[in-house]
Amino acid sequence: MTLSVVVEQRFRAPAVSVAFKAPTPGVIALFGPSGSGKSTLLNAIAGLARPDSIRVDLGGVALHLLPPSRRRIGYVFQEGRLFPHLTVKANLRYGWMRAQPGPVGYDDVVDLLGLSALLGRRPHNLSGGERQRVAIGRALLSQPRLLLMDEPLSALDQARRDEILPYLSRLRTAFAVPIIYATHAMDEVTRLADTLVLLDAGQVLAAGPLGEILARVDLPLAARDDAAAVLRGKVLSHLPERRLSAIACGSDVLWVPLVDAAEGTALRLRVPARDVMLALREVSGISVTNMIAAEIGAIQVAEAGHAALVELDLLGGGQLVSRITLDAAERLGLRRGLRILALVKAMSVELQKD
Repeated sequence: MTLSVVVEQRFRAPAVSVAFKAPTPGVIALFGPSGSGKSTLLNAIAGLARPDSIRVDLGGVALHLLPPSRRRIGYVFQEGRLFPHLTVKANLRYGWMRAQPGPVGYDDVVDLLGLSALLGRRPHNLSGGERQRVAIGRALLSQPRLLLMDEPLSALDQARRDEILPYLSRLRTAFAVPIIYATHAMDEVTRLADTLVLLDAGQVLAAGPLGEILARVDLPLAARDDAAAVLRGKVLSHLPERRLSAIACGSDVLWVPLVDAAEGTALRLRVPARDVMLALREVSGISVTNMIAAEIGAIQVAEAGHAALVELDLLGGGQLVSRITLDAAERLGLRRGLRILALVKAMSVELQKD
């Protein structure tokens, strides 16, 4: 099933001209700074705003032709917007009892979001992270065909964000509900997204699978200090005696510090660009564990003019990005199409369950 969105708003502020398609279910991340059009786009999709023109098609259903009350769109805002006079249980059941019968069960949501201990409490007795979990649960229990989330963690401190992110990760796979997730936090994108839509000043700079967009050196993401690529893999085996685990990413195998996950567990591997070294041939006598065959897809000079950003197409599937000095790029004679080895320390790979 495919989600197709086209929104045009040219005759009043903020100006927006957005078009993208994405496979569903999965998480479609709208990423961009404040003022890039994320909230405007979500409100248009939900029917809370009327742009100059709009088309939203989800699996053949033209949502834009339906009144907002019949679009079956769940919406989670930056603030939970819970009913303050109702308990958590009553807040959850409010959406559930008014919804058409659907696949999302009350007990499943309570269990998934860890809400059982909160059911008798009222919103003013909840932390910010707990309120957002309840808001997400209420939106899910409305049996939405599409779930919108507008920077749901932006009002939380780092500790509360870290608390709620694992719940959002589980949400990705627990229910077959497409999610459009607006954020300006890169860690949320790499943790949650399947498709990335990069926005700036109401325009789409790029849209596509997360791994491909993150590795493109012609986009501003690659020039950020926290630039990184994301690979998808599965636990292949463990070597307890060496305190290492083998992760299969396409036809490549990456070694990482021993993980507490069963063989076959799906993982995301975040590889920072600053930690990817390059070599023209296999190197021995060094501490780096992973040497991955790749071909250079593109090279870009960073705006500051002191670094080269190198886009790497892995021969085994997937993409990485490397940030090296211009001097190193010149010494190695790097050019598009050159076969090369990407060197990645096991300790540099950050893992999350997918």
